[in-house]
Amino acid sequence: MKKIAILTSGGDAPGMNACIRACVRCAINSGLEVYGIDRGYKGLVQNKIFPMDTHSVCEIIHRGGTILKSARCLEFKDTETRKIAADNLKNLGIEGLVVIGGDGSITGAKALSDEYGINVVGIPGTIDNDLAYTDYTLGFDTAVNTVLWAINALRDTMTSHDRVSILKVMGRHCGDIALYAGICGGAEYILVPEVPYDIQKIASEIKQNKERGKTASIIILAEGAGNEQDIKTVVSVISGADVKFTTLGHVQRGGTPTMADRMLAAKFGTKAIQLLIEGKTNRVVGCKGKEIFDMNITEALSQKKTFDLDLYKMASVLS
Repeated sequence: MKKIAILTSGGDAPGMNACIRACVRCAINSGLEVYGIDRGYKGLVQNKIFPMDTHSVCEIIHRGGTILKSARCLEFKDTETRKIAADNLKNLGIEGLVVIGGDGSITGAKALSDEYGINVVGIPGTIDNDLAYTDYTLGFDTAVNTVLWAINALRDTMTSHDRVSILKVMGRHCGDIALYAGICGGAEYILVPEVPYDIQKIASEIKQNKERGKTASIIILAEGAGNEQDIKTVVSVISGADVKFTTLGHVQRGGTPTMADRMLAAKFGTKAIQLLIEGKTNRVVGCKGKEIFDMNITEALSQKKTFDLDLYKMASVLS
């Protein structure tokens, strides 16, 4: 293998730049030519492929987002569009492709490998931590720390004014951001899509706590776990508390990546390049504990994400 390319796809995640840097430098140090693809699969279809060197990745390890950028490419679901993408790589003599992104991005990589023989390795880059085969995805740790910052700031003002704060966080259909941030931030309640809850019971508990002298509470609401306005109304009416609502939104995707995400980026990127050099394809990299491993894309995508109920129960005890 002499030439490889790298793209980032889907929602940006802190640590993507650090991972791009690791891939580029590891590949060049191994004697490979490296190309970047602008704006993910859309750029691949449009042949926006350009050479990269070590200078291309200077001063990016600490930056959030992705220097390669990302864009939606719904047309990539069409096999003829994927053929154009594959031909663009082959015409440049590019033999290997590293895809950094979530489940949809890795599914696209699998299609390129299955249909047109492109050597691909997927790196899990998404703040949602919703890929079942790996303990953690790139960007998750930074996103959780961003939520922790918000919890700390909100608690100051909630306690000052005897209020209840509902903080809505990202995660799509996965409650991991809410769970981890809620535990580490000492939230009184954590609402996730994986576990049913009784908002009227929660509101009654808040009322009882208020009567005992606990006048401020924080509720972490995961994306997909309920309508924030309905929850606010119920809590306000039953508890009699002054309830405020905050949505963090895309601020969770940005910011300087944490040490944990930078280290994960370095390990994931290095492993991906090693796999391509060894001629392995249709693989993804992941982590289990301290181990960085690889496995078949099809097997990885077939696994179903399970919610850590033991951790959730612990959160209930600690709250």
